[in-house]
Amino acid sequence: MEDRSAGVPELKIGDVMLRRLSDKILSKKAKIAIIGLGYVGLPLALAFVKKGFNVYGIDVDKNRIDNLKASKSYILDVPSADIKKAILEKSLIPTTDFGNISKADAVIICVPTPLYKTREPDVSYIVSAVKHIKEYIRREQIIVLESTTYPGTTEEVMLPVLESGGLKEGRDFYLAFSPERMDPGNKRYNTKNTPKIIGGISKDSTEIAKLLYEQAIDTMIPVSSAKVAEMVKLLENTFRIVNIGMVNELMLMCDKMGINIWEVIDAAKTKPYGFMSFYPGPGVGGHCIPVDPIYLSWKARMQGFEARFIDLASQVNSEMPHYVMDKVTEALNNRKKSVRGSKILILGVAYKKDVNDLRESPALEIIDILKKRGALVSYYDPHLPYLKIGGIDLKGQKFNKNTFRNSDCAVIVTDHSGVDYKFVVKNSDIVVDTRNILKGMKSKQNIVRI
Repeated sequence: MEDRSAGVPELKIGDVMLRRLSDKILSKKAKIAIIGLGYVGLPLALAFVKKGFNVYGIDVDKNRIDNLKASKSYILDVPSADIKKAILEKSLIPTTDFGNISKADAVIICVPTPLYKTREPDVSYIVSAVKHIKEYIRREQIIVLESTTYPGTTEEVMLPVLESGGLKEGRDFYLAFSPERMDPGNKRYNTKNTPKIIGGISKDSTEIAKLLYEQAIDTMIPVSSAKVAEMVKLLENTFRIVNIGMVNELMLMCDKMGINIWEVIDAAKTKPYGFMSFYPGPGVGGHCIPVDPIYLSWKARMQGFEARFIDLASQVNSEMPHYVMDKVTEALNNRKKSVRGSKILILGVAYKKDVNDLRESPALEIIDILKKRGALVSYYDPHLPYLKIGGIDLKGQKFNKNTFRNSDCAVIVTDHSGVDYKFVVKNSDIVVDTRNILKGMKSKQNIVRI
């Protein structure tokens, strides 16, 4: 096929279907269906819309669809104005109807991949999406999985289902994996300017999926297979969980030795090479870091390999909420108070600063532990006015003197920007700081640091 523009991969000469599909993509006539309109799917849908594509946004959550139709965003990184414009122009069609898959030239899966209680991968959302696709699949479609999963999912789980109706990958349709790289709340990197990995089941699948994505994303990184692409994502987050686990263990060690771990890190990072800063905290949260490495560890065990670094790091990080509990207990004991019956105020319940995302947040476990110990727990989070998940059903407190003065202990779990922490310290009997957000503040008797 002739070279149409710089950076466009050369496609097979004589392959009519591939040529026709690439022409649709380059002319923006290709229609895209995105299954799952969460933190990954919705920003991706709008990235394609902004480049002139029409997108079917498919989600089983009717509440999400209703919000989108009303031009209301439920994700902090996505302005409602962008949704309103896309809805008015009819370039984004939110729907619960999977039948729209048959109208699409590209189908992208962005569904959750949680863990079972047994700490094994739960790919049921992927399986469900693939079954819907199988029902409406047709020739000349690109299907891409973005949901993070273990190496082999695209080839071993998706491919057999999609080919069971008689169509063949690489001949009738194209299948690839492109791991999401979303970082909620990141003001610098977004869907468009974050380099994107792509790996297909076949070479043609890699090339045509790359061509699709590069219409909306600045930099594409093709790799040799879907398995490599799946492994890339797991490497990225395993790297993080292992290093976070290491610094959390060092923090526990420094605590026993009477050494300030934050001062140690600040000094170490002055080295201009060979050191990368990681920081301790109350635990790890979000979908990626606490979950993705477990997918890799599980897959390794299936191959008879023990992922010792991953398992140890996960164990250390999972103990951090209990360490925070110990600090709260110690602080109260020093005031001749017990945890039972004490009023504990949690500051920040999202898994990271400046987002409204609760996925795997360590605050939830801290709240659960405190409640089981008999504490009277309340919380304040500027991004989450209500907290109803699992056995926790709380309404957020107001940020005022009464809230803090009526509490026996305030615990900073998530260090949201824009919070007046000097006000917190001034009006609280005890403040347990798990994020070192009070670093610049002169040491006071009511501040307890991890």
